[in-house]
Amino acid sequence: MKAYQDLMAFEYETQALSQISGRLSWDQETVMPRGSSKQRSEEMAAIESVLHARRTDDRLGEWLAAINTRDLKTVERAQVREISRSFERSCKIPLKLAKAMARLTSTAQGKWAEARAEDDFATFAPILGEVVSLKREEGMALAGGGDVYDAMLNDYEPGTNGSDLEEMFKAMRPELVDLRSAIEGQSIPFSLKGHFEENLQMLLSAKLALVFGYDTSRGRIDKAVHPFSSGSGHDVRITTRTNPQDPFNCLYSTIHEVGHASYEQNIDDAYLFTPLGRGVSMGVHESQSRIYENQLGRSRAFTGWLYGQMRDIFGDIGVDSEDCFYAAANRITDGYIRTESDEVQYNLHVLLRFDLERALMRDDLDVSELEVAWNDRFKSDFGYAVDKPSNGVLQDVHWSVGLFGYFPTYSLGNVYAGCLYEGLRAAVPRLDEQLAQGETSSAINWLCENLQQYGALYEPQDVIQRASGMTPSHKPLINYLKTKFGEIYDI
Repeated sequence: MKAYQDLMAFEYETQALSQISGRLSWDQETVMPRGSSKQRSEEMAAIESVLHARRTDDRLGEWLAAINTRDLKTVERAQVREISRSFERSCKIPLKLAKAMARLTSTAQGKWAEARAEDDFATFAPILGEVVSLKREEGMALAGGGDVYDAMLNDYEPGTNGSDLEEMFKAMRPELVDLRSAIEGQSIPFSLKGHFEENLQMLLSAKLALVFGYDTSRGRIDKAVHPFSSGSGHDVRITTRTNPQDPFNCLYSTIHEVGHASYEQNIDDAYLFTPLGRGVSMGVHESQSRIYENQLGRSRAFTGWLYGQMRDIFGDIGVDSEDCFYAAANRITDGYIRTESDEVQYNLHVLLRFDLERALMRDDLDVSELEVAWNDRFKSDFGYAVDKPSNGVLQDVHWSVGLFGYFPTYSLGNVYAGCLYEGLRAAVPRLDEQLAQGETSSAINWLCENLQQYGALYEPQDVIQRASGMTPSHKPLINYLKTKFGEIYDI
């Protein structure tokens, strides 16, 4: 067992350094001075160099070769599986390429923010072209002659591939389009009205974070352009954003990110600073944020409680009953922004990005054609034109930092959440009664006990099946959407 012990001691330090790198990224998106981006890019490149050297260290190969997995327990075998997967991947990426990618994406993130503020895709396109070129190079190194995009997908959702996702998304798409079409033209006459002070939004957000189980002694809430969660174990941070005319943006962004953060905070402490001490995949991660935000946070029961909280803090909010507030929280409206989209249309935003980024990685689409391709696809799917780049091709940070293969995990997370919600409702028959009191502990405890505590112990689809009792399928999600919105819109 000495080889295993040496392997884990080495990995412990690697994981700790990786957390430091993540903290640098958090700082860059929240409080870093704007003029520091060039220096930060060099810092990120330097730490990536150290991490790459550790992830490709020859001793890892020697320790892995010396370990007989038949002598290991379940947790130990899973640790070896994850380390081996990382080692094999890292060895395929030359150090020069890893450093170049870290340096370039740090700079590109700043360029994206500037271009977004100026609504000028042309100023961002050149450096995005460089990112795409490097990512293709990386993908070819990882694929070893296979599909470049599939190699990227496996960074975020091990065990899946583009063809399987394409098949699932093709089955989902007509269902979503039909539901959207059935609702189109109907209007809900209820919407929030007033000026919602941003400091009061943040106060209510902090309360909601606690209601959904976020441990603020091991985390914090800040503001960012694009809400995100960062960290694991005993340091898990979230961000949100405010809009004085739209408090739902802030409140539901917070609940969403708390879903991510709670997953990381609830992983068994025994896995801290090991490969198992993190969410197993981005799809599973997204299942937690989406079930917190939508199936729980936007439910008729919970919105009834939230309505009272809103009235207590803001006074008159433009709606005068729990039912009207529930409809307002779930209204289907035209909009450009994925993160602000309703449940019915959200996945259409993701499918658009999946198809475009897959085409970019396959060299079927050039970056110079991306904005037009985006706008054409959006008009086709949503029925109206993109009005400006910040509402279109420039709205997401992901491509600027090289996260190709990430977007489809958002829809996969919705699919997983649909499965989990069926399992949760069967296990907690008094769920609605509890949510109506602002009480989420039974739901959160079920998710913790059946999924979150395991971290990366089980493979993605395996952990969803164990928790929900079913093979992952898009059908529970579609049934949930049809039932919920069919009642709201009487269709």
